[in-house]
Amino acid sequence: MKISFFKYQGTGNDFVMIDGREKELLLTKKQIEDFCDRRFGIGADGVIILKNQEFCDFEMDYYNADGTQSFCGNGSRCAQAFAKKLGIIHGESHFKAIDGFHHGKTVGQLFATQMKDVNEVQQLGDDYFIHTGSPHYIKYVDDVEKVDVEKEGAAIRNSAPYKMEGVNVNFVSISGNTLKVRTFERGVEGETYSCGTGVTAVAMSFLVKENAYHKSVSIETKGGELKIDLDRIAEHQFENVWLIGPAEEVYAGTIGL
Repeated sequence: MKISFFKYQGTGNDFVMIDGREKELLLTKKQIEDFCDRRFGIGADGVIILKNQEFCDFEMDYYNADGTQSFCGNGSRCAQAFAKKLGIIHGESHFKAIDGFHHGKTVGQLFATQMKDVNEVQQLGDDYFIHTGSPHYIKYVDDVEKVDVEKEGAAIRNSAPYKMEGVNVNFVSISGNTLKVRTFERGVEGETYSCGTGVTAVAMSFLVKENAYHKSVSIETKGGELKIDLDRIAEHQFENVWLIGPAEEVYAGTIGL
């Protein structure tokens, strides 16, 4: 059996997109791993199956490269771009993900997802832990380009507090008015070019760190630039949080199950 797929990327975070509206598609853990394999499969950070949802425009059923599930910020923006291609949406949208319902919109040629409100920021010495749909550990460094992300990220991800559930690890350096971020992602178990929930957590940690109330924070990832618009309403409380950036189709094809 062959199925059609589309490949999308959002600042280098790449996904296999499948239209699952007409026929239910249940992929096994191994099939997802095979799809995401960069040597023997399509190659991606995750798989998204777009499904019908009676209470909103669509549902994004997201799987990490290892078959586990979580919310994916960049994936949600790519899901909007895919839904627009399929004619499901045209501008604003309302969709369901594993962590509940989200709003989406276009900002010029960019796609934006409204993230969940955050009411807790854990300060761990000079580091931070924030859950933005996925758990994130944030560590500020002098020069993010000099960090061994694979080694240091894996060490934190597999440390005692996080080993069972896993945690994404974001290394951040401040360069003028821009934050440079590199991320080790659980589920991929390595560095990705970008992480939407990660840069959202980084923006929040930066405002707490600097005791600032900026309405917008620019983030430079390995795969390009993202922007987070947000309202800091209390020391550790954030509302009206939007993740904004590009989402593009790369190619389409078919693959056997």
